[in-house]
Amino acid sequence: MLKRFFYLLLFLPMACIDPYQVDVPQGQQLLTVEGLIHTGLGPHSITLTRSDTYGSVFEGLVRPVTGATVVIRDNEGRIIFLTEGQEARGSYFTPVDFRAEIGKSYTLQIQTADGRVYTSLPERVESAPEIENINLNTVTVPVEGETTPRSGVQLISEINDPADQNNFYFWRISPLVYVLETRPDLFTPRPTPEKPDRIPEPKPCCAVCYRTEITGNQSLFIAQDDNFNGLTTRIPAGFIEDDGLRFVNKLRVDLRQYAISQEAYRFLRLVKQQAEISGSIFDPPPATIRGNMISLDNPEEVVLGYFMAAGESSRRIYIDNSDLTFNQIAATIPDDCRVVAWANVDPPVDWNP
Repeated sequence: MLKRFFYLLLFLPMACIDPYQVDVPQGQQLLTVEGLIHTGLGPHSITLTRSDTYGSVFEGLVRPVTGATVVIRDNEGRIIFLTEGQEARGSYFTPVDFRAEIGKSYTLQIQTADGRVYTSLPERVESAPEIENINLNTVTVPVEGETTPRSGVQLISEINDPADQNNFYFWRISPLVYVLETRPDLFTPRPTPEKPDRIPEPKPCCAVCYRTEITGNQSLFIAQDDNFNGLTTRIPAGFIEDDGLRFVNKLRVDLRQYAISQEAYRFLRLVKQQAEISGSIFDPPPATIRGNMISLDNPEEVVLGYFMAAGESSRRIYIDNSDLTFNQIAATIPDDCRVVAWANVDPPVDWNP
């Protein structure tokens, strides 16, 4: 019986399955503009990217727009030319001495390398109240399946809100600078064919460095003064996560507060709402958020992003390890601290805790 079955298999037709070609429609290439000029120190930057077409392999979905001519024009006719960065392709920078002026309106104008022309709607610069104080609040967030929660420091801006106007606020944080502590005495080189055994080789230097790290805010921090117009108030304005390295000793950060237009606030609020969608059936469907950029060649073209002009105020704070009510377990780097990216044994010239 088994022999007959074997011969039957021999006579069955054998065939290969041809791969099925899926025609994926190309996505629309959308220009995205991200830029903020303000009354603080420059240079200020405008970043241009374009969503790339895609196929079966998702590669290069976003690419920088290089070789563009980018200018900023104020309401008095003054023109500021921006220069594309040599390393940060697609980012265009104002002269170092440029500052936006309170009461003036600014318009961004772009001509891409292929001749397409875009412009923003005018943005008026409003004055930003001073940050009177920065309060700290340690925040912990439980993590499912983990015994140790995530944690960090919330920055709370204390301001005296002006009573004579509606105010709209947006906050950013500067690059962090903190004391980095490592353990060069625990250094053990990786095994090699010549030295297969992992034998410790302690290094004499260095255990303490100063590291600069660009993190950005963990969320969009914005506010309007409907509920505190003309009052002294405290508003959450930033968050720095504790990664086991940043708060081992001392950390420095500048909190930057911007007075933005009502239109810019509405745009950022919509972006924040979409970013915080949880994925439930009660969430609003995601949608393309139009900013204040338009194409002069084709008014129907969708242009993403927003060009903002704002008044700025800032305040610096040094955060000590003892200021936190909960700390992550300190991470151990068994090496010279100078091997860590952006770390240096010399403190910044303006380090003054």
